Amino acid sequence: MHKILLVEDDEALGLAIEFSLKNEGYEVIRATNVKEAKYQFDQQSFDLSILDIGLPDGNGYDLCVHFKQQNDTSVIFLTALDEEANVVMGLDIGGDDYITKPFRVKELMSRVKVQLRKQARLEAYSKILTSENIQLDLNLIKGYKDQEIIPLTNLEYKLLLAFMTNAHKALTRDELMHKITDDDEIFFDENTLSVYIRRLRDKVEADPKKPQFIVTERGLGYRWNKDVSSK
Repeated sequence: MHKILLVEDDEALGLAIEFSLKNEGYEVIRATNVKEAKYQFDQQSFDLSILDIGLPDGNGYDLCVHFKQQNDTSVIFLTALDEEANVVMGLDIGGDDYITKPFRVKELMSRVKVQLRKQARLEAYSKILTSENIQLDLNLIKGYKDQEIIPLTNLEYKLLLAFMTNAHKALTRDELMHKITDDDEIFFDENTLSVYIRRLRDKVEADPKKPQFIVTERGLGYRWNKDVSSK
């Protein structure tokens, strides 16, 4: 049985979500503030965390950072803030999905299932992708350059994974956006994707101004320009 940590200070909404999750067969631990959520997370293991952004003694962003420092449990944010800057911030710090209030509980249940399926797929893998001095460990969900850890955000990792599992194939911008959002609702536009491409180049390329790994295909998109092996 999957165990889910639900952090929501709105009593009525929290109870409704908790009831729906339990009705789907999940074990649910509910907290209403940052202190209680950290205590619960530190005491037991969870397969998924659902975090409200605005909490009485802090915010869901801080909780996400705390959780991701310990393991890579999936995180879905609940918030009334739908501005792109807030969306990008939540995803940048490691959030896996983002749903804006008000929302249909059925939609949240669908997103929970997507995240748990994705996690199961990742756990089924046990291989390392290697492309010259770049490595991607699909089991640990970490990237390495010259055997040193690359500090990747959640979306940067997904972007690097998309490139390395499609080596030498030109990927359109639309294809990339769908790959890194698991075909769910796309939260950002092509300009935001360009920002992530630039950030990833800064981290993997020897000279980001003359990229050797992530090359631009004019009129098409981008391509991973090196061979990739797996073990």
